[in-house]
Amino acid sequence: MRAAEAFGLLLLCICLAASASAQGSGGAWKTLSGDPPLVVARGGVSGIFPDSSDYAYGFVPLTSSPDTVLYCDVQLTKDSMGICYPTLKLENSSNIDFVYSSKRQSTYLVNGVPTTAYFPNDFTLDELSNVTLIRGILSRPPQFDAYGFQILTVQDVATNYKPPGLWLNIEHDAFYTQHNLSMRSFLLAASRNVVVNYISSPECNFLKGIASRFNPNITKLVFRFLGQDDIEPTTNQTYGSLLKNLTTIKTFASGILVPKEYIWPVDGSNYLLAQHTSVVSDAHTAGLEVYASGFANDNVFSYNYSYDPVAEYLSFVDNGDFSVDGVLSDYPMTPSAVIGCYSQIDKNASVTVNPLVISYNGASGDYPGCTDLAYQKAISDGADILDCSVQMTKDGVPICLGSINLIDSTTVSQTEFSTLLKSVPELGGEGIYTFDLDWADIQSLTPQIENPYANAALFRNPRAKNDGKLVSLADFLALANMSTVSGVLLSIENAAYLARKGLGVTDAVLDSLTKAGFDAPTSKKVMIQSTNSSVLEEFKGKNKYELVYFIDELVRDVLNSTIQDIKSFADSVVLTKGSVFIDHSAFLTEATDTIEKFHASNVHVYTRLFVNEFISQAWDFFSDAHVELNSFVQGAGVDGIITAFPKTAISFRRNKCLSMKTPPGYSQPIQPGALLGLIPKIALPPAEAPYPVLEDSDVNEPPLPSVEIAPAPSNTTHDSPSPTSPNGQTKLQSLSILSTLLLLLALALLI
Repeated sequence: MRAAEAFGLLLLCICLAASASAQGSGGAWKTLSGDPPLVVARGGVSGIFPDSSDYAYGFVPLTSSPDTVLYCDVQLTKDSMGICYPTLKLENSSNIDFVYSSKRQSTYLVNGVPTTAYFPNDFTLDELSNVTLIRGILSRPPQFDAYGFQILTVQDVATNYKPPGLWLNIEHDAFYTQHNLSMRSFLLAASRNVVVNYISSPECNFLKGIASRFNPNITKLVFRFLGQDDIEPTTNQTYGSLLKNLTTIKTFASGILVPKEYIWPVDGSNYLLAQHTSVVSDAHTAGLEVYASGFANDNVFSYNYSYDPVAEYLSFVDNGDFSVDGVLSDYPMTPSAVIGCYSQIDKNASVTVNPLVISYNGASGDYPGCTDLAYQKAISDGADILDCSVQMTKDGVPICLGSINLIDSTTVSQTEFSTLLKSVPELGGEGIYTFDLDWADIQSLTPQIENPYANAALFRNPRAKNDGKLVSLADFLALANMSTVSGVLLSIENAAYLARKGLGVTDAVLDSLTKAGFDAPTSKKVMIQSTNSSVLEEFKGKNKYELVYFIDELVRDVLNSTIQDIKSFADSVVLTKGSVFIDHSAFLTEATDTIEKFHASNVHVYTRLFVNEFISQAWDFFSDAHVELNSFVQGAGVDGIITAFPKTAISFRRNKCLSMKTPPGYSQPIQPGALLGLIPKIALPPAEAPYPVLEDSDVNEPPLPSVEIAPAPSNTTHDSPSPTSPNGQTKLQSLSILSTLLLLLALALLI
């Protein structure tokens, strides 16, 4: 089944309406023409499917704006047929090395460099019919490599998909000329049968040679800039020097195509320089349109964007100074949404979809979690609820820290306290634990940013990896009280273990809330979260706190009787993302009805954990955190999202497509199973055992044990408060009373 047929069926499943209602809404754009920027699908949806394949091109109208242009890198076969293929080396994105022996490889000069490869000009189109397309970037979905996509010709793309615009990129005219093949002849012949809207090339003489043969009202010629230090072969000048003479380029081209770094340069550490360049304004002054290339949601792009592709696109199309005239993207769905939904937004516009945005250890995607900087960033980003995972120190001070194990969030293992390393199976194994150090000692530690995807070279804000100061619960509550957040979420875990250590975490939290004034009728919202029903029972009937039960295991369903049990000790629940959408091999298979069941019993549902790194998301979300958020908020109906990147969630919540009666296709929720249904069964491993059903026995727990009296603390130089027992006495006072009783008992025995 070809894409045209498969997509007709798929359209019924994914319910995407290819509406243009959002595209171009708002005022005039700061493009050369004043029209919205153009979205150009480089090789189709090449971030998901093999570049320039049947599905890659066929998916564009289903997931992008209706005027999205299809982009084809043209290569020539031995028999002068133009094929769409991303590189000159056929082994880069096909299985040709499995089809033909290495004897079919050749060594040619490519831009003056001897290169050995399977070259298109050594094969006829018929010979290439046995070759199939595969992913060229190994981090992309491998499952579609087994589909057997054939290499397409330019005629195939134009005829099968009837794009609103066709862009042909001619990268190696000089190379093909050396091998007695003419790109010029091919283009002239092709233009008699198909409409070519854009032709780009990095070779000046090629564009000059065809300029008189194409009607500029139909076909725009675009000069493509390569690296600034690369040599343009026909002028022997660097592209950087050619950039200084845009008026000359205007004599044979109507636009320029530049790598995005030409506009927003980055330094050697992958951070943006302070200002954008003048490339766009200079080109517009010369009468040239500007198209930016190099956009892909799964790129490791500048840390300034916090792995949010929407934020990156906005800096090119809606920054207040200029807008590029178009962007080339491997994921055209995202720039379509940026232009149609996220640009030209009134700062005072009301929010129509309003899930709570709850921080996760503050803005821990940008700063070390639970530090003053992480919390200040979450506040400035607009988070509704500021969170604190409460831990206890040896001297009884409640503090905010993402883990009871200091190794997870500080550099403690590199300090003198490394000798405190011990194994506590109940807490997950080896660690250096907060309850073994006084608060003054913990304050002396250096925080450490969490890097959950460091193995994939996705690091978080390296410049700030050790910035900020750890805070006590009292400091956290004072900060929240003075801020714009509407409330706080306090997470309490390991309470039973801490009680056996003589540390009453629930009492410490209640005492801190009272002292901070959160018991007043006009105070901010207080949410108490725990995976233990026994913890939440301790807070029942105490003020108007919202009690939140965290179901940390993956579940596919929940019994109605279990929901009623949960309602006896909690007002709302937190589900992991996997309990809302079930996946198989990183493709969504189905949506559970767990949220609907909780909603039917008037229980709010919050979901965690949302992060921006594309590797955390199912392929169905197109490596875009906003697409994922939309599917959980608009699709699944969650009441709140817990995120390490509050800024992204707030940006999503403000997008104007959420208020449209008929939102465009690219802003509609993803339907689970749509992509999975296209994968050959041979490409998928066996399905895992289904997730369990949450039952009554999973949530019912015995009460928390009483806080045991701990031994008297050793002499310390730190001026720290004494831990309190549940009745409010200090532990030293409790020990003193016990000693007195023992002495009286001994005297009685002597008498």
